[in-house]
Amino acid sequence: MTTSSVKLLGVWASPYVNRVEIALKIKSIESEFIQENMLNKSELLLKSNPVYKKIPVLFHDEKPICESLVILQHIDEAWPSGPSILPSDPYDRAIARFWASYIDEKWYPLIVDFTNAEGKEAKAAVLEKMSEGNLLLEEAFVKISKGKSFFGGDRIGYLDIVLGSLLGWVKVIEMMYEMKILDETKMPSLAEWDERFCMDNVVKDIIPQPEKLVEVYRKYINRKKATSN
Repeated sequence: MTTSSVKLLGVWASPYVNRVEIALKIKSIESEFIQENMLNKSELLLKSNPVYKKIPVLFHDEKPICESLVILQHIDEAWPSGPSILPSDPYDRAIARFWASYIDEKWYPLIVDFTNAEGKEAKAAVLEKMSEGNLLLEEAFVKISKGKSFFGGDRIGYLDIVLGSLLGWVKVIEMMYEMKILDETKMPSLAEWDERFCMDNVVKDIIPQPEKLVEVYRKYINRKKATSN
């Protein structure tokens, strides 16, 4: 697709950057990827996102757009001729936005809390909250998908991108702590969705392999230990 100038500032291992990559691919939008160094943030990042100083940043005709959920909505609205990302029905769109916020503000932070929790009791308490959150997501998927393959229906949509972009890191935690987060015995519908999502041609070359992310995670842990000593 012929597009105006589109650039994406980010790092390959970021699930929030991966979201934008998936959306651009769905819309067949060609873009330039600018690699950021989060240990030594560039002037470009600090200038284009002075509020949060985070990636991703999408530059559309040199104008910066920040925050992954905002960027996904911008891409959907700015290129309406491609496949829709958000639902067309206003109610369905509101529901999708609600659950996207839940995933980013409630569900995924619990996984981070689990990794930071110290001691068996603390981890067990977080696991209990994670189980409750997982059941809510399972129920949401069944209701929103209406028996189809994805949250977005027959193909990947907004909520699929939001949750699916986190799967690589979810699998890292499963590998590192020898546990199962998306347990097929408790979340059969989402476990099947997980497999379908990861095998889809739209995402399988974008979501990093867990083995590569494990290396990134170990470096992060070692760096964290070094700074705390």
